[in-house]
Amino acid sequence: MRTGILLFILSYTITTFSQGSTEIYLFEIIKNEEGIKLENQKNISNNEGYDNQPFFDSNQNILFSSTRNQQTDIASYSINEETLKWISDTPNGSEYSPNKIPDSDGISAIRLDTNGKQLLYCYDPETRESQVILEDLKVGYHVWFNNHIIVSSVLEGSSLSLTVSDINKNTNQIIQKNIGRSLHKIPNSDLISYISKENQEWKINSLDPLTGVTETIINTIPGAEDLCWLNDGTIIMGKYNKLFSYNPKTDQKWKTFYTFTGDDDKNIIAITRLAANAKGNLLAIVSDFAN
Repeated sequence: MRTGILLFILSYTITTFSQGSTEIYLFEIIKNEEGIKLENQKNISNNEGYDNQPFFDSNQNILFSSTRNQQTDIASYSINEETLKWISDTPNGSEYSPNKIPDSDGISAIRLDTNGKQLLYCYDPETRESQVILEDLKVGYHVWFNNHIIVSSVLEGSSLSLTVSDINKNTNQIIQKNIGRSLHKIPNSDLISYISKENQEWKINSLDPLTGVTETIINTIPGAEDLCWLNDGTIIMGKYNKLFSYNPKTDQKWKTFYTFTGDDDKNIIAITRLAANAKGNLLAIVSDFAN
């Protein structure tokens, strides 16, 4: 039996430690002439312990990492049916950062074993069988560019390196060192976004995985490194109890579009991970909660 909930925290250094309590909240995104509004808040994890790293594998289903029986497994939540099922139950290891593998029913996730071994695995959601995807890389976070190219943040010493892996060619190319954990496909493009921490002011950059070309989009909200993209090209970032938006096509700077202050919002005090569905009408937010 696993003896603790282990996870790597990615900042200036990487450490492994027991996790605190977080919850995942789901909102409907309402767009009108006044901007973006959030409605119909719902706690979809509603679980004591660590619940984090949501990923929409379809417009009506969310994968996330969740604590049960003193371990962290992959959970799958159906929004329409309001039901949850488990994708993994691995002896002597915990799973984090689930993603959907393109053109496949498989789920990819980071597995951290109790002996410290940390690799990217593929999971069969029906049988729960798993196999290693990248044998020699200590992957922290990842995103699929297509069904054979993976962009990941790989642990190199005390920092993360932006790495492009082609599993067909068995190649791994380091693009940049000292990056953040947030990796996303940019809607309506052939680009991936990542956080560059090379300078004191962190930047949201784009990457073309086929050429290795990178470009700066905008500086992050100071001290924040988690984001998601809406289908219209809007970037959403959170800090404390506020959400900020920026659209490279229409905006000159970040603007605050939502502040959680009411009775229904009192548990959203420290926003971290964010995820939006492909349709752009649902937003998942991870936050520590108030006691």
